[in-house]
Amino acid sequence: MKSRVRAVLPLALLTLVPVAVASAVETGLGGSMSSMRRQYQVAKQNDYTFLRTAAQVREFVREDRLVHIESNADLFVNNVSFPYARPIVKLFVERLAQQYREATGEQLVVTSLTRPMANQPRNAHELSVHPTGMAVDLRIPANAKSRAWLESTLLALEGRQLLDATRERRPPHYHIAVFPDRYATYVEGLMEREASRAAGVEVAEAPAATAPASLDPSAASDSSHEHDVDETATIGPDARAAAFPIAASLGIAVVGLAGVIRRRVRRGREERRSRAR
Repeated sequence: MKSRVRAVLPLALLTLVPVAVASAVETGLGGSMSSMRRQYQVAKQNDYTFLRTAAQVREFVREDRLVHIESNADLFVNNVSFPYARPIVKLFVERLAQQYREATGEQLVVTSLTRPMANQPRNAHELSVHPTGMAVDLRIPANAKSRAWLESTLLALEGRQLLDATRERRPPHYHIAVFPDRYATYVEGLMEREASRAAGVEVAEAPAATAPASLDPSAASDSSHEHDVDETATIGPDARAAAFPIAASLGIAVVGLAGVIRRRVRRGREERRSRAR
């Protein structure tokens, strides 16, 4: 019963169509100067500070502008010097980690988060947004099927303009910059729909292709876009009835979190602009 209830928890709502690894890199994860400029522009639009020192990082942690990201059953934070990020990045990483583990059985591995400018590596790009706390680096999975799942997921989210993802070569990792307003709005809407389903309210489904259950890249269709899945359809009515109050309460909680993050981002931006005037 416990495993059945877990199946409807609203943090794992998306099944994504896997695509071949080589194709994923060629179509969207190769990186470019324009993607770096876009990340930098988003940081500026949100009035994010490019932190220069470890002391500034600690100050932002005390002010709750950066939050601690910790290892758990789904996520491994691997020897990260500054395991802190913007709240929206924490939400993204923890959601992605749970979905990744459910799809692959593996932990998602974080290799870098906020890096003050004084601690940037020599090969860091001059437009890097790591000093703002809006970026995360992930280890590239050794398993081909896990790699295909992760890359197709990142491409789907990038296609919705919720983030920018690049597969870096030296050292090998995925660099991801999360776009705060767009991602918070997206999660808020997703959770509202799931909470409505859990409460028995009819909601309109977003049009999407049907995704195969297999992780085999050869089973991929032509579409790599996300779609919402009503996971309660796979369990019996008694289990659904027992799970609805849990799913609804958790869904509402995550909706609230996404909304709080979005409002905090906007309020901070307005306050900084007011001071600048």
